[in-house]
Amino acid sequence: MSDAIVPRLSSLLPAAALAAALSWLLATPALAEVRVLTSIKPLQLIAAAVQDGAGTPEVLLPPGASPHHYALRPSDIRRVREADLLYWIGPDLEVFLPRVLEGREQPSLAVQGIPGLHLRHFGEAHRHADEQHAEEHDEHAHEEHAAEEHAGHGHDDHADADAVEEHDAAHRPGSLDAHLWLLPANARVIAARMAADLAKADPANAARYQANLAAFEQRLAALDDRLRARLAPLKDKPFFVFHEAFDYFEEAYGLQHAGVFAVSAEVQPGARHVAAMREQLQAAGPSCVFSEPPLRPRLAQTLSAGLPVRLAELDALGFALQAEAGGYERLLEKLGDGLAGCLEKL
Repeated sequence: MSDAIVPRLSSLLPAAALAAALSWLLATPALAEVRVLTSIKPLQLIAAAVQDGAGTPEVLLPPGASPHHYALRPSDIRRVREADLLYWIGPDLEVFLPRVLEGREQPSLAVQGIPGLHLRHFGEAHRHADEQHAEEHDEHAHEEHAAEEHAGHGHDDHADADAVEEHDAAHRPGSLDAHLWLLPANARVIAARMAADLAKADPANAARYQANLAAFEQRLAALDDRLRARLAPLKDKPFFVFHEAFDYFEEAYGLQHAGVFAVSAEVQPGARHVAAMREQLQAAGPSCVFSEPPLRPRLAQTLSAGLPVRLAELDALGFALQAEAGGYERLLEKLGDGLAGCLEKL
């Protein structure tokens, strides 16, 4: 990505404005805090930075839940309807939310529609990879069906087919890559919108929200510079992922994965698919393979057995992070540490 598209965040922070905003941090908050609900943890982390000292945002999805497949509970629906402000990525990610949001009276914002965001779309290279995966799956399903009476895997085959279909629907060519929170410049735009919304809902704390926003931008700019410096020497190192979730982060820091294995978290891939993945790893030579929760680390071990491959994990959703000021930066920092920690050893 060129600096014209994703500018260095340090160039966007007027020092005088930051100093003026920080002087308001000790002001008394309003008696009733604004109830903020986000669909996923990364949005909660951004909201926590903006709302720090004036409230604690909540998150809808529990740790380990997939935003593609989550089934809302009655308690979730109640939280959706009671929140003062609700933020979600959009229908390309949380497919379970649009119908429930129809019953809300308070503001809801699909952040993918905020002006100023840099958005990516899945391309032709991904389509060809998915088609190959689907063909390999079909062959595997026929083989398993022939051995069904002996192995009893007929039900698993149907589940595998459903998983492939769901993956294709979520990542079809030309569709929005909804993992937009992994671009620091996008996080800054989202935080600014949250600060404006909170100030409107809670005017007594408007200065606090602006001070928190300025502090967030300053921390993010410093982290952005550190990540650029650490990851720049690693741009030609090959690595593979199991899910095309990290393209925004890769684009920001000049990285490019060598392949995407497109594996479902719920279904074990067939023998032909595993063999094809191992062929990619053999051709790449020394490389890193990054799994992510809740995908099985055992599969990564199977793929890499006997090959010059290092294994590590990347978490795009920050499942284990606390919702506090600095939490979003920790999400990006952990991604950078995970990538660099493996690639630097190749």
